[in-house]
Amino acid sequence: MMDCEQFRRAMLAEPSNDDAELRLHLATCHECTQYALQLRRFEGRLARALRVEVNPRLMEQRVVTPLRAARRHGARPWDPPHRRWFAAAASVLLGTAVAVSLWLAAPGRSLAADVVRHMAEEPNAWARTDIPVPEPRLDKVLMDSHVRLRARAGLVSYANSCSFRGHTVPHLVVQTDSGSVTVMVLTHEKLRSAMRFDEQGYRGVIVPVDGHGSLAVLERGPDMDIKTVEGVAARVQSALDWTP
Repeated sequence: MMDCEQFRRAMLAEPSNDDAELRLHLATCHECTQYALQLRRFEGRLARALRVEVNPRLMEQRVVTPLRAARRHGARPWDPPHRRWFAAAASVLLGTAVAVSLWLAAPGRSLAADVVRHMAEEPNAWARTDIPVPEPRLDKVLMDSHVRLRARAGLVSYANSCSFRGHTVPHLVVQTDSGSVTVMVLTHEKLRSAMRFDEQGYRGVIVPVDGHGSLAVLERGPDMDIKTVEGVAARVQSALDWTP
């Protein structure tokens, strides 16, 4: 089945593509649905910007007059001011198109930003404690994502079912010697490779889980380094049991 990066490359190549495989991916991926809408809106705005209707008589006046003036002053008639203006406008449009395309083509970066924004909604989850969340509570939170967590993941002090990008996902907090680490099980978010991020005081990693989306793992304390976060990510990933 097509993953998110393959979908986005196909859309960048042909935004109007309506292939059956693309439609199938859209039916199961909220993030790529939003991506496709943004890309098509941008394409529409760019097309409208390039369709400039010009009154022929007005254009003749604006072109011929500078040409005559140029001849009187010995300038090259083939380089009138209006041509330079169009060249500058085209450069701006091209630069905008490239910048937006690069932004749209980076799903991992926008995913990290959304994870960080979500953290502001549950500030109490970061409390450092040695009291584990009750096991029935943890099982209930994980159940909707068809996953169980073995004890070797570490002490889980917080578990909640959160709305994230149109899906309900498990939001956990694991305690370490260096402090609290948040883990989000993102079964609907696919990445090709692991990525680090450092945004708004949060540092973390998002790692792909083959066949099961990805894990976002992050911290905000001054006493923890990214290697510790990556160690928690590896430990939690190895402790996940996926159920039918």
